[in-house]
Amino acid sequence: MRYDYQTEMTCSKVISFDLNGNVVTNIVFLGGCNGNLKAIAKLVDGWTVEKIEQYLSGNTCGMRPTSCADQLAKAVRAAYNKSQQA
Repeated sequence: MRYDYQTEMTCSKVISFDLNGNVVTNIVFLGGCNGNLKAIAKLVDGWTVEKIEQYLSGNTCGMRPTSCADQLAKAVRAAYNKSQQA
């Protein structure tokens, strides 16, 4: 299923991705540092929600308490939790 996540406190505004069980694919960031975010999307494509959280949760950007990578970890967890309620 395709999910869109509205980010908070980052240059990217939306993260879209597919979630099949707990596997995340086809990640696209809208806004932000285009090259870096394309690289992150390629590197974590096919990872599980848990693995993305393990590697990306808590990453910060400058003085911000979050980052696009951290927001991705939050996004996939929120989508997974929502999918379990359905």
